[in-house]
Amino acid sequence: MAKLRLKMTTAKEIRRAMNRVSNMALNGEIEAKQANAIIYAANTCLNSIRTDEQEKRIDEL
Repeated sequence: MAKLRLKMTTAKEIRRAMNRVSNMALNGEIEAKQANAIIYAANTCLNSIRTDEQEKRIDEL
C-alpha cells in the first residue's frame, strides 16, 4: 500500500483530510482500523488547534 500523505496544519485541512479518509474507508481503499486511527489523530490535532485559538482570544481580552 502506498503512503498516505495528508496536510493537517489548519482546521480546514484537517476537515478535508478527515473527509478523504472517510471516503477511502467507505470505498474499501483502506481498512476501517486504519481509518479510525487517522481520524482519532486528526481529531486530536483539531482539538489542539481549537484550544490554541481559544487561548489566543482570551489573551486578546
